[in-house]
Amino acid sequence: MCVFMQEQVKDVKVLEETYSICPGCYQEGKINKIPAQIVEEDGKVWLIKNCEKHGSFKEIYFGDVNLYKKWMKYKVDGPDIPDVKTAVLDVPALYDVHKSQSVLTNLLVTNRCNLRCSYCFMNAGASGRVYEPTLEQIKEMMLQARNEKPIGSKAVQITGGEPTIREDLFEIIRMAKEVGFSHVQVNTNGLKLADSAEYCRRLKEEKVNTIYMSFDGLTPETNPWIEKNKQAIENLRKVNLKLVLVPVLIGDKNIDEAGKIVRFALENMDIVRGVNFQPVSFCGRMEKIRDENREKKRVDYVRMMKSIEEEFNGAISRDDFYPVPFVFPISRLIEMLKGEPQVEFTAHPGCGGATYIFMDNGNPIPVTRFIDVEGLLEFIEKESELRGPFKKIRIASAFLKNIDKFVDYDKAPKGFNLKKLLKEAAIGGSYDSLRGFHYKSLFVGSMWFQDPFNLNLDRLQRCVIHYSTPEGIVPFCAYNGLGIGDKIREKHSIPIGEWEKQTGRSIKDDLRTDVPLT
Repeated sequence: MCVFMQEQVKDVKVLEETYSICPGCYQEGKINKIPAQIVEEDGKVWLIKNCEKHGSFKEIYFGDVNLYKKWMKYKVDGPDIPDVKTAVLDVPALYDVHKSQSVLTNLLVTNRCNLRCSYCFMNAGASGRVYEPTLEQIKEMMLQARNEKPIGSKAVQITGGEPTIREDLFEIIRMAKEVGFSHVQVNTNGLKLADSAEYCRRLKEEKVNTIYMSFDGLTPETNPWIEKNKQAIENLRKVNLKLVLVPVLIGDKNIDEAGKIVRFALENMDIVRGVNFQPVSFCGRMEKIRDENREKKRVDYVRMMKSIEEEFNGAISRDDFYPVPFVFPISRLIEMLKGEPQVEFTAHPGCGGATYIFMDNGNPIPVTRFIDVEGLLEFIEKESELRGPFKKIRIASAFLKNIDKFVDYDKAPKGFNLKKLLKEAAIGGSYDSLRGFHYKSLFVGSMWFQDPFNLNLDRLQRCVIHYSTPEGIVPFCAYNGLGIGDKIREKHSIPIGEWEKQTGRSIKDDLRTDVPLT
């Protein structure tokens, strides 16, 4: 390791050795892989690295070292997935082999958009070119994801740009179901859904499972489209199509509203299934941001959680959140019982975490306040190791005998019965079976996508959200954070002028005239 790195960490504790890239080299058009370290300093965790040409870089990783240590305990390795790669076009391979399968496949169906959001990591609608694959090409990309080894992707997010701009979106959704995706979600800003309850009904009829809707705040200052968002929610409520709110958190813009967004979601739990926060990534339109602005806008998990803690006076706290791979033992148990590969949540712990919030007499109760989740998952992990005859009967017996030991029913929401819940889930065999009670729950999570400044290749290698592209399957943070998506879209797109000649339309016609564009 270079001398600079050794000097840099004299007064700090080195927690991990990893690799990253140089942001300076990246902005000059080169991906330069360099050593990096995860270090503890003043109770916080940072990523530090040095480039011989561009000097040193230091980025926040976790604002609380204790949360970092708690989450990192759950790091697991998945099987080798050679179908997922970073070596695309002229981008070199950044590691030997990918370590996590596709939990969710992103399928970008257009880069056109009816807005021009200043923080868009896709730089949607403003690249000077139109990327819009044909239905045949889209089907090929779907099949590529479904045929991934060792297990095909089962969930797809149809995204953009703004996918509702495509007039054949319903055909695309239908195609996704036909090729075998069991879960289909549409990623949208919600404007089209606000326009028409009938449009929402069509989405429901085509068996869209979830709407993934941008929702950056509750005031016109933080969210210029708040009234449209609320109308979209009302229209979705009319047809009973569930949605997840997706706020992009920016430090000097809307971080103080993170807790208020959770409260709004709790008040609309009949239709809002969850909140998935996305701390801002400095790529796309924000790629060349100045250092001082980046520091103001940067949001880590702890800063997000502080906002939630303050809003709820500690009734929801950082201690209630666990990283994505925490639930890995459940996949292993199902795999053992069914005798076939299952989707495994082997994302890096730094890729995100979540909790579930229940309501009782108007008060929020995180699942961790009445279930010993760590003890329960340890029990599940132990059961997944059972072998020999009658294992299914033995496991069922063990669950019925022991499961209530992990629940404090005095603190649980009224009517909560974990044993009954598991029985109905086993009989029903579907996610919806888990929602059959009169109590309600809300998923609250976060996915912090990487950019050239904070990229940790150990995280990237375990990415579980992938893009299926004409050039292969690419990890999310390589597609956006490393600009691979830009290269792919440029290769497979046409200039706006040519698109306008072919279609007889103007790209400006995409833009909304009834709302602010950014």
